Amino acid sequence: MAEHEPTPEQLAAIAAENEESEAVNYKPPAQKSLQEIQELDKDDESLRKYKEALLGAASVDIDPSAPNVQVTRLTLMCETAPAPLTLDLQGDLESFKKQSFILKEGVEYRIKISFKVNKEIVSGLKYVQQTYRKGVKLDKSDYMVGSYGPRPAEYEFLTPLEEAPKGMLARGTYNIKSKFTDDDKHDHLSWEWNLNIKKDWKE
Repeated sequence: MAEHEPTPEQLAAIAAENEESEAVNYKPPAQKSLQEIQELDKDDESLRKYKEALLGAASVDIDPSAPNVQVTRLTLMCETAPAPLTLDLQGDLESFKKQSFILKEGVEYRIKISFKVNKEIVSGLKYVQQTYRKGVKLDKSDYMVGSYGPRPAEYEFLTPLEEAPKGMLARGTYNIKSKFTDDDKHDHLSWEWNLNIKKDWKE
């Protein structure tokens, strides 16, 4: 109901509480090709085994037109959800702006990102998520995903367990801007989607 909508002042207060960003003193390593990495320290047995564990013993057949990193799906993982909540990120990303995931207030959930690495090792993958309500940025979360080598199978990354907001003022639609990036600031994929916090799973 309209009288229970949060005021701009309340939204600004929530945003201020979430504005505690910490500067990370981290300098990414220089990018090397897969071939360069495989040639490095070939006589070091322990390093060879480490690289084999990261890269796999067999070479990967690559589609030359494929991007190095492909983000394939976002899944909202919630044990009490009546059905899977999945976005196919290889489809029409614009359509997600017109639809919403329904999430019951107060439930615990995680976000799972499924992705592939096709050609070269990618360092410092990161999932960045900004949450807006009524145009006001309420929160920004940076999740370090890590470094990955190419392989045919998909990788999966799970965010820590979070609790959906609850209470009359918390209910409503949240616009979420997501980005999958890395140390070199490559924008592997950016997309927007909506989360509708409701009293129950049913509309």
